[in-house]
Amino acid sequence: MSKTKKILQKVNPLYNNSKHIWQFSRVGGVNRVNLESGSDLCFLDQLDQKLWTALSCPTHGLEIDSKTLSLIDFDKDERIRVPEILAAVKWITSIIKNPDELLKMSPTLPLDAINDNCEEGKILLDSAKQILLNLGKTDQSFISVDETSDTEKIFANTQFNGDGIITDNVTEDESI
Repeated sequence: MSKTKKILQKVNPLYNNSKHIWQFSRVGGVNRVNLESGSDLCFLDQLDQKLWTALSCPTHGLEIDSKTLSLIDFDKDERIRVPEILAAVKWITSIIKNPDELLKMSPTLPLDAINDNCEEGKILLDSAKQILLNLGKTDQSFISVDETSDTEKIFANTQFNGDGIITDNVTEDESI
């Protein structure tokens, strides 16, 4: 069995409705599907690959952050293919309450958009709250990419901030 078929077997259908209505536009003489709603994302696994604009892309040299692309590239061949996109979409739509949030052009994600009814969603929400706590922003109801990216700021005021210095404030055990 080919590697691609094995990957496809791991990606279960996101939703089972062959009646999803796709919207198309014509760009540069080519018809392409428009991803306009969270529903479009959820039914992406049912879109015939002949209608995809691209079936793969590199993980470097694009306008998209290469770290993000490398996370999607789970077989680490430095190319992202359809099964990897489908797996990423399935994962992200499982931890967000409303997949429409994913298509908003916002640099922030409201904390109440995170689906805490699943284990990964709970972990994500707890992590977001911990980051905001570490940054002194406990009253904030959203988190941004910038806030999650700056690990130096996130850990600067914690006991274990990565500077390699262990002080006596780290433990209450007098024997240490």
